Amino acid sequence: MKKILIRAGMSPLDVFDATHIIMNNSIGGNVGNLIYQYSVIRNLMTEGTTIIPDYYNYEPTRADEINNNYDAYVIPLADAFRTDFMPTLRKYTKLIKKLEIPVYVIGVGLRAPFEPNLKEGFPFDEDVKAFVSAVLEKSSIIGVRGQITADYLTRLGFREGEDHVVIGCPSMYSFGRELHIRDTHITTDSFVSINSSRLSPDNVLDFIDRSAKQFPNHYFIPQWMKEMIMTYTGSPSVSNSDDKNYPNKMSHPMYMENKVRFPMNVPTWLDLMKEVDLSFGARLHGNIAATIAGTPSIIFPKDARMRELAEYHNLTKIMANEITDQTNLLDLIETLDFHSPEKNQAENFDRFIKFLDKNGLEHIHQESGVIKSAPLDKELSKIELLSPLETVSGLTMEQMVQRWETYYPKAEAKETSKLKARDQKIKEQKKLISKQESQIKKQKGTLNRKSVRLALKVADKLS
Repeated sequence: MKKILIRAGMSPLDVFDATHIIMNNSIGGNVGNLIYQYSVIRNLMTEGTTIIPDYYNYEPTRADEINNNYDAYVIPLADAFRTDFMPTLRKYTKLIKKLEIPVYVIGVGLRAPFEPNLKEGFPFDEDVKAFVSAVLEKSSIIGVRGQITADYLTRLGFREGEDHVVIGCPSMYSFGRELHIRDTHITTDSFVSINSSRLSPDNVLDFIDRSAKQFPNHYFIPQWMKEMIMTYTGSPSVSNSDDKNYPNKMSHPMYMENKVRFPMNVPTWLDLMKEVDLSFGARLHGNIAATIAGTPSIIFPKDARMRELAEYHNLTKIMANEITDQTNLLDLIETLDFHSPEKNQAENFDRFIKFLDKNGLEHIHQESGVIKSAPLDKELSKIELLSPLETVSGLTMEQMVQRWETYYPKAEAKETSKLKARDQKIKEQKKLISKQESQIKKQKGTLNRKSVRLALKVADKLS
């Protein structure tokens, strides 16, 4: 039996409740991470392969344990080439250099403005070079999310087609080579799924907000950890700012009317997407979830990471600069091709499989024919997964109290533990400072005595 370690906060087979997910950050800050991790696991979990999450424990000190217990380390990433991810990337670089097993990066991207100037470079260029070089010592080629990232790595000196290749987002290959998006007739009575991001420009946020009001029958699908906490407990607010175009407080109608659903796992998320007639918004994986579920979707790319994937997978999209105060979603729907993602799917999937084969990775598609049921599917059929979270506004008082009594004691215990760790660190730092001050004082005393002796000698010679 082959054992693969994978970068993930949870396995599709882990049935974690909301409190556990929040306490352990099992979604890596954004539930969209579960989508591409699910796809990689489904594709690589053969009858003879076990895939185990690293639960985001990537300390370099784990090297010996990993070498002794695993046959490979698979690292699926999102927009990891960004400033605030560099501490993590550096740790992975240190860990990878110590590993003696193959290491595969299946999808990684650059975070940059919508029109990036790659010639200027980024503050993290050297860190990225070190990481990519370390990975290439352990595998044949790296898979990147889109052409912008490929051009970036090429500028850093890596060869496209040899060191790195565009594979898109693995989430699009969750169910293989074929992609079928159903036909639908959208009206104001349609059931829709809405997603959004506070990082989007105001014209996009305004558009999503007013479009949501055109469809009374809707669910809002948030993705951030802060939004999960607010959905589960009712507080604190995602932001204290007075955003009029984003549901960032419990008092927002979407939360108060129980029109919010926060995914707990991929299969039940996809089940929800199969029920809606349309998905739209500014979240990449929120709309990819709909797409691979066969539901028409519209994405509004806001930066280079979304743009390169939307272009590569031919996702149905409306660019931010095309949206004005007069843009009407119902009018646009009549002009859009919801089947456009189907057109590149087979070619993109074949390129993805070629990438896996070049790295010598076993996968479920090595046999000819369409995979109807993967080993992961069989395992999932044996467990009962949790449905997406409803807001507290949709619960009975007993259910609310049960959530609070489950969550808050653990949250307080975690905070107490953090404070104790911080206090201990402060004590250790004070002890170190005291020791250094003592050494400095001793060195000053020694220098003073030497200076006195030297001065006396000079005075003696002069006299």
